[in-house]
Amino acid sequence: MSSPVLLFRYYIIILALVLTTGVVGFILIEGLSPLDSIYLTIITISTVGYGDITAKTEAGKILEIFVILAGVGTFIFVIANSIELTLGRKEAMAKKKKVNMIVGVFFSEAGVPLIRKLKGAVTFSEALNNSLLVQSGWTEKEFSDAKTRLESMNFEIDIHRVDLSDVHQLLRGKRTLLVQLLQHPVLFEHEAFTDLLNAVFHLEEELSAREDFVQLPESDLSHLAGDSKRVVSLIVIQWLDYMLHLKTNYPYLFSLAVRTNPFDAASSAVVR
Repeated sequence: MSSPVLLFRYYIIILALVLTTGVVGFILIEGLSPLDSIYLTIITISTVGYGDITAKTEAGKILEIFVILAGVGTFIFVIANSIELTLGRKEAMAKKKKVNMIVGVFFSEAGVPLIRKLKGAVTFSEALNNSLLVQSGWTEKEFSDAKTRLESMNFEIDIHRVDLSDVHQLLRGKRTLLVQLLQHPVLFEHEAFTDLLNAVFHLEEELSAREDFVQLPESDLSHLAGDSKRVVSLIVIQWLDYMLHLKTNYPYLFSLAVRTNPFDAASSAVVR
């Protein structure tokens, strides 16, 4: 829990204690009715002070002073921070929406094609596919369970089953897009997706640094397998998170994404 929210909760508790003390105290000390006691406590804390009900006894006046000193600052803080937290929540939601739009561009332009080119080389590809056969009726728990399974998988890449030239051609064509996405300021706080972009961009750089892929030694192929493994382990998690986002916010986009699922060998955009 963030410290501003925690501090806000502490002040809510303090304000509640001041209100309770004032209400009970004015009932016992001033002999006011519960309604009048609540009324006096609230107008004292809010510094309205109509003067129609006031403390008559010395003890009541001392209590009134306590309510003012303890309550006014707390009351102002609670009101100001409730507004700030509300605005901050709206800003965070707007930022999250922008981030997911960028994530959507990535998967549409580069992510899904890259998945299709790499998924067959994953040694646990069947288990991978089964965990990612997202259905239209999946619940949030099913998404969460699939993500847990994926995070526990030890992906290995059989680099001999990857058409490195084909992958290179794809990523080289998307290099400008990848650079633009990496530079986008809204992604600075989305560490997981930034890690994915860095991994994909690094794979593109590694492939571009080689003149051809025909006679690469096994040591170099093993190195490229590690780079590809990094991409796969990150991209499947981000793809699953993005699918949940679509299901929650854009059902029509989710419908198409399910029908064109890159992990489903029988996928088709045609509605049947």
